[in-house]
Amino acid sequence: MSFKCGIVGLPNVGKSTTFNALTKSKNAEAANFPFCTIEPNIGVVAVPDIRLDKIAKIAKSEKIVNTLITFVDIAGLVEGASKGEGLGNKFLSHIREVDAIVHLLRCFDSNDIQNVNKTVNPIRDLEIIETELMLADIDSLEKRLDKKKKLKIDNDDLENLLIIAYESLKKGDSIHNLRNDFDEKIIKMSNLLSLKPKIIACNTDENSVAEGNSYTKEIINKYKKDEVVLISAEIEQQINDLGEKDAKEFMNEIGLKETGLDRLIKSSYKSLELCTYFTAGPQESRAWTVKENSKAPNAAGVIHTDFQKGFIKAEVVSYEDYIKFNGENGSRDNGKLRIEGKDYIVKDGDILHFRFNT
Repeated sequence: MSFKCGIVGLPNVGKSTTFNALTKSKNAEAANFPFCTIEPNIGVVAVPDIRLDKIAKIAKSEKIVNTLITFVDIAGLVEGASKGEGLGNKFLSHIREVDAIVHLLRCFDSNDIQNVNKTVNPIRDLEIIETELMLADIDSLEKRLDKKKKLKIDNDDLENLLIIAYESLKKGDSIHNLRNDFDEKIIKMSNLLSLKPKIIACNTDENSVAEGNSYTKEIINKYKKDEVVLISAEIEQQINDLGEKDAKEFMNEIGLKETGLDRLIKSSYKSLELCTYFTAGPQESRAWTVKENSKAPNAAGVIHTDFQKGFIKAEVVSYEDYIKFNGENGSRDNGKLRIEGKDYIVKDGDILHFRFNT
């Protein structure tokens, strides 16, 4: 499965610059004025995973295929977007199409970049965006619940979720906890912006990306339950312009252990509750993304629906054993290759070979 992360925020917080840096492109226009992005820019990025490289080396694979993540640069929202202010309604529809929301917040001072508000205050900015998402959901829920009564649509779980969400949002309460109370399928059917998994990305200056600053510390302290990532769009661009060796030296100099892209991808996986399994052979080694706690047939279905329909069993080797015993044969010889059935829960890092009939 592939997944989309939408980068949202107020105008001129660095969304397009960050998008270009993350996707190593120049697709998004980065300009010093509001609404320079109108149509969403889309970039697909291979998810780096050192485990895949090691697996491919042992398997002597001709090809390595990483799993993919899609970033969508969504134009800046402003206060009143839910009522059409700025270009709000259009952009809110773009947010509905993504799997997770990356809230990009300006966490640096600069006299050179215009700001929609007179002061830099990332918590205020995040509250503005989240309020607009909540107001958009309230408007949507009022229409949907009224329509349900007229059409008498029978889906008790969905209707229950919509009613609870509406009552909570009208009070100004967050509804994110409802993700724990309802099935993922019902959550998706609700299509509520306020229920989408979120990552808070703090766009800092170059000197703050490693240790943070007063702005980022305030955010981390307030949003303890959320995924918070420090990223510097300027640093990411500089890293992209360097070769691999020079990039590592540069990162060491400024105290970075991994790129902003790596940190953002890890937070995205955690927020979306995803994990990775691998397939390996002489032709190719490939990474596959599945929901955590997926059963083996569902994981097989990510490769092809026929694999899921005709699933018989799965040969399983953990990543640690695969490396330790130098591949599938060594793992089998040491009793580390297991045969699992339909109820097996796939674990992050598993190397799987599916047996099926069509």
